[in-house]
Amino acid sequence: MKLQLQRPLVFFDLETTGLNIGTDRIVELSYYKVYPNGTSEGKTLRLKPTMMLLGQETQMHIADEATAVHGIHDEDVADCPTFKDVAQEIAAIFTDADIAGYNSNHFDVPLLAEEFLRAGVQIDLMKCARVDAFTIFQKHEPRNLTAAYKFYCNKNLEDAHSANADTMATYEVLMAQLERYDDVPTTVAELQEYTAGKNPFADFAGRITYDQDGVEVFNFGKYKGQRVADVFRRDTGYYGWLLNGDFPQYTKNVFTRIYLSSRQ
Repeated sequence: MKLQLQRPLVFFDLETTGLNIGTDRIVELSYYKVYPNGTSEGKTLRLKPTMMLLGQETQMHIADEATAVHGIHDEDVADCPTFKDVAQEIAAIFTDADIAGYNSNHFDVPLLAEEFLRAGVQIDLMKCARVDAFTIFQKHEPRNLTAAYKFYCNKNLEDAHSANADTMATYEVLMAQLERYDDVPTTVAELQEYTAGKNPFADFAGRITYDQDGVEVFNFGKYKGQRVADVFRRDTGYYGWLLNGDFPQYTKNVFTRIYLSSRQ
């Protein structure tokens, strides 16, 4: 295997109730964990999505559009554990490991971080190197996972959009990319820079990035490009607006950390 590992690398994929990072929930999580010694393990978990409604935890409806993609219906997960039920088990999978996925930096990782926050489980996914095979694919062969699997592995992706099939396909695609392209690095740290860029985001949703001095700046809105702390000092009302806005909780937590630092 061309991939050089210093610690375990977890390939994973999520199927969800929808596409909103801040409000949607996981209904299926599949992972394939590769260890530096070459051993591996994997598992697929079905989860019942829940939300608080009138003070009661209630099963959340899987959007019809989402079901049309992954084929999972409300009744399929009605008797499954919730994310909170198995959050510690899932956290153990990612603890002291790095992460790989397909378009995972923009969707799967941010949504997973939100689920951990709701479950009250302390795990900092920012400490994990995050490798996105989709970015490598975009740079060399910009299509989708099914096309990538056919191009790199010369196989048809059966059962596409099931978490397990997509997870295993992502693993095979990344291995094939490493074999095909001499300019693609083989360490996880270098792969993260290659797929995420030299200026990674301060939050998973990409709302906050860094300037050339490594200071957090807004990546959206009327203050785009301006330092977050400087804006909070000038416009304290903007911080309140952000907390009430439709942003993922992880992003709000980063805003709060910067806000508190700016008041010292």
